Amino acid sequence: MKAMYQKVFELHSELLKAMSHPKRLEIIHLLRDQELSVWAIQEMLDLPQANLSQHLMVLRSAGVVENRRDGKEVFYSLAHRNFMEASDLLREVLVEKYKDTELEDEFAVKMAELVPIVHDPVCGMRVSPKTAGFGLGYGGKKYYFCASGCFETFKKEPGKYLK
Repeated sequence: MKAMYQKVFELHSELLKAMSHPKRLEIIHLLRDQELSVWAIQEMLDLPQANLSQHLMVLRSAGVVENRRDGKEVFYSLAHRNFMEASDLLREVLVEKYKDTELEDEFAVKMAELVPIVHDPVCGMRVSPKTAGFGLGYGGKKYYFCASGCFETFKKEPGKYLK
């Protein structure tokens, strides 16, 4: 019985290791409610193809994501909805932990701000302050982004995405 108990902790540790990279967490958030092609993920994260493939391989090997082929395109989705729920719970812990520190303006938000659903101005993906990978104040308004690629694209030419 003890060996089985220890094995569960080892499996849990391996899963957390697979998820323990900021880009892999971004991938998980991108796949929150949708299936995406490798090309779309690459565009959203602004990652080289080889680097993205490595991250997807780690997540796939750990059973976090699954893929399917459609012709030459490969699409990814979360293997289980609970991966997103676990990530959301950890984010809530971080928001609570840092709500009263000088980091508040960087990423902790008031609970009342977690409800609105907005669209990433670059790719149009539905996000909220809770699910967004990045947020940015611009022109007196707050904008939320699904991932670093959309965030960086917006910063380069914000006027292009404000309609």
